[in-house]
Amino acid sequence: MSINYRFYPSLLNVFSRYVRGGNLSAQELLDSINRVPTPTTAAQERGISFEEAIVKGTDEARFDPEIVKKVRKLLPRPIVDTQVYCQWQIDDVLFYGYVDLIGKFKAVDLKTTGSYQPGRYVHNHQNLYLHALKQKGIKLMEYVITDFSEVYVESYALTHPIDRQLEDIRLLKAFLEEHRPLITDKKIFVAPGEEADARRQPLS
Repeated sequence: MSINYRFYPSLLNVFSRYVRGGNLSAQELLDSINRVPTPTTAAQERGISFEEAIVKGTDEARFDPEIVKKVRKLLPRPIVDTQVYCQWQIDDVLFYGYVDLIGKFKAVDLKTTGSYQPGRYVHNHQNLYLHALKQKGIKLMEYVITDFSEVYVESYALTHPIDRQLEDIRLLKAFLEEHRPLITDKKIFVAPGEEADARRQPLS
């Protein structure tokens, strides 16, 4: 089947929040689709720094050593690769993105939050990375999460249902077609003859 669209998890997660009545306007969704630049928040900066500290040891003294130790204990040994590019064709959509790290059998994404609720990532679109990585032998997607006072883990196997994620992809295609004149980030659409380029690693 030909490829007509390119979607990535953070966009699909924003769209999911929009269609399920989250605190998000149509204009804010369009801004996300069009990648309108927004300032990095303090919470986002802290999350990025935490990931660098865990994976590379950069400025790790900035964080509670017990939290750092707990998180590292949950990472695969050995770590096979970091910032691993994934892509999976779902009908006429090329789903793509980067997972933080993989071991021999599991992929791990590091998450930071101000407040954690169990099952937070049950419908996260990063769960689709499992299907993109199964040819590498990956059988488990794990989120290692901290609110900087405790560490939590959510694990999802290839058998975990993805019906809602697939429905979101279908709904996003319909939304894009309905609002096509307002879409300025044309990388989300794949024109005829551009499929070979679409299958190469897109910009994140």
